[in-house]
Amino acid sequence: MGRNPVVRFGAPLHVLADPSNEVSINPDPATSSVELTINVTGEQTKNAYDRVITETSKNIDIPGFRKGSKIPANVIESVLEGGNGQAPGGKNMLRKQALKQLVGLVETVLQDHPTIDPIGQPDFVQNEEILVQMFTPGEPMQLVVKTDIWPTISWKDAKPDSKVYEGLEASYTRKPFNQAKMDQAVKDLKDRQAKLSPKGDANAVLEMGDACVVNMVGYMADADGNKGEPLPNAASGDQVDVVMETGKYMEGLVEGIIGAKVDDVREVKVTFPPFLKDKTLAGKTAIFEVTILSVDTRTLPELDDEFANAIRPGLTKEGLMEEIKTAVDSEDAKVFTAARNTALEKALAEKIEMVVPDTLITMQCREKYAVMLTEMRDNGTPDAEIKKLVTPENFEKYKEVARGGIERDLKASMAVEEIAKIENIRVAPDEIEEQMANLKKEVAQSGEEFDEQQMRAKVEATLLRSQVMDYLAGKATLDVKFEEEGDFDEDLMNNIMEEQAERERARVAEVAQAAAAEEAKQEQ
Repeated sequence: MGRNPVVRFGAPLHVLADPSNEVSINPDPATSSVELTINVTGEQTKNAYDRVITETSKNIDIPGFRKGSKIPANVIESVLEGGNGQAPGGKNMLRKQALKQLVGLVETVLQDHPTIDPIGQPDFVQNEEILVQMFTPGEPMQLVVKTDIWPTISWKDAKPDSKVYEGLEASYTRKPFNQAKMDQAVKDLKDRQAKLSPKGDANAVLEMGDACVVNMVGYMADADGNKGEPLPNAASGDQVDVVMETGKYMEGLVEGIIGAKVDDVREVKVTFPPFLKDKTLAGKTAIFEVTILSVDTRTLPELDDEFANAIRPGLTKEGLMEEIKTAVDSEDAKVFTAARNTALEKALAEKIEMVVPDTLITMQCREKYAVMLTEMRDNGTPDAEIKKLVTPENFEKYKEVARGGIERDLKASMAVEEIAKIENIRVAPDEIEEQMANLKKEVAQSGEEFDEQQMRAKVEATLLRSQVMDYLAGKATLDVKFEEEGDFDEDLMNNIMEEQAERERARVAEVAQAAAAEEAKQEQ
């Protein structure tokens, strides 16, 4: 996770940067926060209150004063304390606003402490109602505030001569390895290395597994199944190599020349594949005059170290098979990269000592809670039901349930950033631009709003995370559990996940209903 979600403080008053402020800073590592005790000067309380009065003057109607004009503080206070039909208590409201202005002191003070990186909004440690009574414009006062700060990472069991994040042990499950695809790849490789030798004498006939060289002249089949118009030159050919195996060529070609000898001419009826690029031929029937020029025996090599060395000097059979397996499985493995990364992140989080501040957890929970509610709406839940869920009580219950996973994700995310710095892992600019170009096309088609700066940061963070996880995977011990054939059912897994999500939505809905019922009782 990058630091995009950080909520910075509002711009502090210029008068707040006062060297006469006495400040004490007390870090609290247990909560990843700091407590600041600030002695505020009389000038600062006066300026803060004056600013609130100025802003209030712009938005209040008082007989005898033009709206927006400068109105004396005592006049505004009098009106807000019950004059001009206003409800009393407005003076305290002004003081509360002035106290919020003074909170800007926290950011000003921490500018001299670059190692302390605040997040979220500071909270008063003192009782706010007491602070309001204590506040007098022009009089000094003491404020005690607390703010969460970005946590620091430390590695468990770190040693000077090793990197804790290397050698992670993780396990994940994926669908079975495609052995049939592997066997075909090995067969294709052996086929390319096959040795040809003339097959016997002139009476030798073609059999399955042999090879031959032919001339082919093609014709479209007419309505009666006889030779019609000649095929384009591209569909015919001279000195064509043919391996006597089914499935390699047009349906019927190999079968039509079985038993042929050198100089034999066969008329072979074939059917072009339906997916052929040339749509004038796709799926059509044709007749070829095939002249046999040579008949050869194919000898396939043994799959051994000698064969592997012929592919690449120094390569062994074991190394060759491993390379083929990796190449064959690369596409299937990509599908389960997310599962691999999740397993690595869990293992990585276990290696980290870090206190995640409540502000970060709350931010992440809000995003996830909003996504959950959006999905519920998309799945047909009425807005009235969704509205019932949007209560502080429900959010806090959701936060408690989600806290563990969010803490783990935040630890892993910050560890990824740290590892990228240590290992100098960077995203190439052209990769970011390529992703941005694709996103812009998608957004242009959908008509959605597009914040380029924010999206660029997310793209870079995603690509960086991917590179770091690939690095960790290369250094890790991964226990990949392959599901047995027939046991892995992607549709079933998707249904199970959807059922789990539905149960979670139902659970949250029950909480909301219970809360609503309790509110109704209290109102009665």
